[in-house]
Amino acid sequence: MFERSSSISKSRALSTITVSRISDRSSGFFGSQISTAFFIRNPAMTTATLPSADNLQATILQTLDKHAEIPDTREIECGGVRMAGSDEQNLVRGVLGSLASKEMIEYSQITTTSFETTPEGSGIAASGSHEYRVWAALPAKGQGEPVGVPELKKLVGDEAAKVGQGKAFKNKWIAKEGSGFVRAIESPVDETADQLRTIQTSGNLEDQSVVKDLQKRKLIQPRKHIHYSVKKGPNFATEVKELETDLTVEMLQSGAWKDASFKLYNFAAAGQPTEGGALHPLLKVREEFRNIFFEMGFTEMPTNQFVESCFWNFDAMFVPQQHPAREVQDTFYIKDPPQALEPERQYYERVRNVHEIGGYGSIGYRAPFSDTESQKLVLRTHTTSVSTAMLAKIANQPGGFKPAKMFSIDRVFRNETADATHLAEFHQVEGVVADYNITLGDLIGFMQEFYAKTGNHKLRFKPAYNPYTEPSMEVFSWHEGHKKWIEIANSGMFRPEMLEPMGLPKGVRVLGWGMSLERPTMIKYKIQDIRTLVGHKTDLAQVKVRPAVRLEKGDD
Repeated sequence: MFERSSSISKSRALSTITVSRISDRSSGFFGSQISTAFFIRNPAMTTATLPSADNLQATILQTLDKHAEIPDTREIECGGVRMAGSDEQNLVRGVLGSLASKEMIEYSQITTTSFETTPEGSGIAASGSHEYRVWAALPAKGQGEPVGVPELKKLVGDEAAKVGQGKAFKNKWIAKEGSGFVRAIESPVDETADQLRTIQTSGNLEDQSVVKDLQKRKLIQPRKHIHYSVKKGPNFATEVKELETDLTVEMLQSGAWKDASFKLYNFAAAGQPTEGGALHPLLKVREEFRNIFFEMGFTEMPTNQFVESCFWNFDAMFVPQQHPAREVQDTFYIKDPPQALEPERQYYERVRNVHEIGGYGSIGYRAPFSDTESQKLVLRTHTTSVSTAMLAKIANQPGGFKPAKMFSIDRVFRNETADATHLAEFHQVEGVVADYNITLGDLIGFMQEFYAKTGNHKLRFKPAYNPYTEPSMEVFSWHEGHKKWIEIANSGMFRPEMLEPMGLPKGVRVLGWGMSLERPTMIKYKIQDIRTLVGHKTDLAQVKVRPAVRLEKGDD
């Protein structure tokens, strides 16, 4: 079928592979001796056109009609093409599956393994092993100057000199003489090259220990081949009869169904996978946090207002109007409508006064307070704006202030450049506790209990600065997987300049903390780039298959 290249070092056009499954058969289904080897064609040299499925189907049925069995489908010839290669066997597999579905044939798959030389192995088969090349480069003892290592490297190359020298010594092919080497025997047998040449012609060796050694040296590599044996089925015929797939009204009315042959239903076949919805990993982790908050007696705050006035987002929290966070480089401002509705006037004036001249034990910022700046609209930069509005509400509720525990989990917006750890839109988890005479110690104790429920038992607290909390703390947790402390939250006690203008009694203190939802989600699902978690780079297939998480198991 194909001619072998005259040079062994070139790509082989064919090799032969021993098949133990059929080697004991004395005759083939064509009445001729079945060879114990078959041809494997180089795909780059394949020029024959595959036969059509219909022609191959007819050939298989005619052969079975004549011989009752096809022990090896690689022996089939159809349209002048021998079905010996992998492409041909793929076509055979499709035809056999079609005939088997009609119970016209039965077939079984046979897998065989052969070996072929790697580029390095092909080089050795052509030029000899490293040790043989070292031996060939040396003079016979007493017939020339011994060859030293530098000269040997020039003659055979660094790799051959390095590997071949040791093996040649081990085989006692060479000997040391002075500072160089000479031949120790006249004509060594290069077994490695001979074995590789055998692999090239037969595809295998009798001694499997040698095969394993050649594989370990990366001189040969395995190649699997699939073929089939075929025999007649209960509904065998030389022609394929079209089977009806549906019982129609017309067939019932005409009576044609009595003579029709119907395709059998495969009740064991798997149905079409149903496409169902799936929770995004953020929603799975969000639900875990919500359950922890509810378990600890918190109520959820309404957070469906993404657009806030600068008053609620900054001023009411005692963030100065000159603070860098209010710059357009950090915050998204709304162009239309141009300004927000004015808040309750008396509360607004108290907030203005505490900024400009101080109060409640504070000297304020002693800076001008702009109504225009306060009425600007922004995409909220944190959900603390919601917490602030809720605290003002419970301060003035009928019956007066009552202790409260509230939380929220929702989206916030920052004018950030997107990268592996930042997005312009993310989720914030926030909680507040308002009660009489609570202290920083209560905040630390609460943090320890809250995060213990998420599996984080090793916490550290570091002093920090926030405009609206004093004292303030960053919370760090020990990550067992990364073996380091990572920041997981920011927290603090809201300042009197923020709370008392709302109308809260003097003895009321408010604990607050916040964290992103994306960071624990990325840690739990081992996601390195936040852009693959949220946004157009998200793999929807992964969204469907990612499992639910249990935060109490901690971070691994």
